[in-house]
Amino acid sequence: MASNRRSNQLVVPQASQALEQMKMEAAQQLGVQIPQDGYYGNVSTRDAGSLGGYITKRLVQIAEQQLSGGNR
Repeated sequence: MASNRRSNQLVVPQASQALEQMKMEAAQQLGVQIPQDGYYGNVSTRDAGSLGGYITKRLVQIAEQQLSGGNR
């Protein structure tokens, strides 16, 4: 059975709350039910992939805005 260890480490640990908030907002927009217990084993691969893709797209948009110096 898989352990509950995460191999990904945040570069900026203080960003964990913002990333969690972004995950919740993405799930709400996509209509994906986030498990209350934090166990994602029962989330379909399609739903998990769409969440990850949405979050990545949003993070790229934020970085592009910061690099261009604009707030669209």
